[in-house]
Amino acid sequence: MKYSRITGTGGYLPSRTMTNAELEELVDTSDEWIISRTGIKERHIAADGETTCDLAEQASRRAIEAAGLSSSDIDLIIVATTTPDLVFPSTACLLQNRLGIQGCAAFDVQAVCTGFVYALGIAEKFIRTESATRALVVGAETLSRITDWTDRGTCVLFGDGAGAVVIEAADKPGIISTHLHADGQYKELLKVPCGVSTEYEKMRDGTAFMTMQGNEVFKVAVNTLGQIVDETLKENGLEKSDVTWLVPHQANIRIIRAMAKKLGMSMDHVVVTVERHGNTSAASIPLAFDEAVRDGRIQRGDTVLMEAFGGGFTWGSILLKY
Repeated sequence: MKYSRITGTGGYLPSRTMTNAELEELVDTSDEWIISRTGIKERHIAADGETTCDLAEQASRRAIEAAGLSSSDIDLIIVATTTPDLVFPSTACLLQNRLGIQGCAAFDVQAVCTGFVYALGIAEKFIRTESATRALVVGAETLSRITDWTDRGTCVLFGDGAGAVVIEAADKPGIISTHLHADGQYKELLKVPCGVSTEYEKMRDGTAFMTMQGNEVFKVAVNTLGQIVDETLKENGLEKSDVTWLVPHQANIRIIRAMAKKLGMSMDHVVVTVERHGNTSAASIPLAFDEAVRDGRIQRGDTVLMEAFGGGFTWGSILLKY
């Protein structure tokens, strides 16, 4: 049986940043309120004409370079996104063409903020069953395109970006275990209430925006993420102290602190980017992981727990030895 390990990481953020002061001009809010409730100070916004695939391409090229590979070495591409360039072809196929790769499997995964965890879990199974040897796994979003900039409950939260990793076959575990869950009974709490086959006129007139019942989402997120931490540790016979780094989905600093407390972990060992990136959905974990790898915080041999929660609801975790 083959295992898989991460051999390269990459990230990309649009050049434009939007501060809380700018949001004060758009809706009835304040910098103090946003920071106290979310921890967010600024977020990046894609330029006009800058697409999800554009962001994914930049992050992917950096990850492939960091792995010491060329694009032709990749034999599986999975892109996690809620904001694809097109209904079809998939953003993964568009990315495949950008990278000059032909023939390998390429597809998108839609699990909203848990998308990267889902995608990495799927890629790991491909490698474990020897259906692939080198996979490119990407989380990329342009959430600004589905944000209602008159809704102060959501517009303060989200940003755009992309993160990517390359995973390769290995003789011993890099990725130790993956845990994926969903429960559609919570579908009304966080959603875009229209699509191609439902209320399509909202897609056409540009009013396909996210809606969220924030307090209810927060409660379920904390409970389910707490459970996934317990599940992950129990399955692998580990203690909380065995985890070196927590790389959580960057949704809200209060949720991140709650997960650190659950692990009995100092915030010094939690990778936090939410203050500068906002919630970038499927991109948030790979962006945070790439930053911590590149600045030297996460070292080879460290045990890393990734965990995320998103609309659906979906939630999951990845335990890995970097």
